[in-house]
Amino acid sequence: MKENVKTNRQSFRKLVPPVDLVGNVERSTKLDRPIQAVSKAVRRRLGPGFLRDLLHGVPTGKPLHPPLTDVALGCWISASLLDVTDADPRASRTLLAAGLVASVPTAASGITDWSALHREQQRVGFVHALANVAALSLYAGSLLLRVRGDERRGRMLSFAGLAVGGVGAYLGGHMSYRQAAGANHAVSVSHLVPLGWHDLCELKDLPDGRPVTRRLGYIDLFVLRRGEDVTVLADRCSHLAGPLHQGRVTSVQGADCVVCPWHGSTFRLSDGTVMHGPATAPQPAFESRLRRDGVLQVRPVPA
Repeated sequence: MKENVKTNRQSFRKLVPPVDLVGNVERSTKLDRPIQAVSKAVRRRLGPGFLRDLLHGVPTGKPLHPPLTDVALGCWISASLLDVTDADPRASRTLLAAGLVASVPTAASGITDWSALHREQQRVGFVHALANVAALSLYAGSLLLRVRGDERRGRMLSFAGLAVGGVGAYLGGHMSYRQAAGANHAVSVSHLVPLGWHDLCELKDLPDGRPVTRRLGYIDLFVLRRGEDVTVLADRCSHLAGPLHQGRVTSVQGADCVVCPWHGSTFRLSDGTVMHGPATAPQPAFESRLRRDGVLQVRPVPA
């Protein structure tokens, strides 16, 4: 019996192969030209500074876009539930209006994050944005019809907006959970490196004034020697795992920092604090000391 079921499944898969629609979007190059133009325009318009960091979520240490999407979607889903139960139409109109207002900062933070992603992520994000714009238009039209007294057609547009918004939400989930856009990419050292001192290398093997990478167990480390003073961070950027040892060392607000070569995230060397986004999570930092025989030892800084 089990063999027959297995054979039937294999036959069905041959007749109807799985369609990886989102995978096709990731691999498609048809939208690369407008994607490149829009992302460049966004980065040029915002530039580095407080507004960009705020939209990324740097001040809170968490991406700003995901919680804002919950506000807008929550309002619109609630409005649809009220429509199904034939509740007071004024409550539905209020929720629709609140969702439209919340969509403005949601879109601003989303496009800011999107402008600093890899191209495969941007392709999915571009279609995600198109779906959300379509849903936003449907909800705006629904509110307009309701204000004019046409509740029936207003509700129809709301349900259409919910369906299109669901597609946008699915694509956003794919970006977050499959493509890891917005997730912390810095290695969590707490479960990979036991507390305590660990031998890394001899001090004489490190170039003076130039960052390099050294491996400690499973982790690549950013190591910068200046005389006998050594700074050590996790090497993979918390934004999208860029190699920090290839980045530029600079000064920000009087503090020595390293700038990720991929998307410009800036971290304070002393403790890994995010000075500028798009990264929001800090880099794991390590303390260092020099043994009498010239061997450099490191240990994780407790979170």
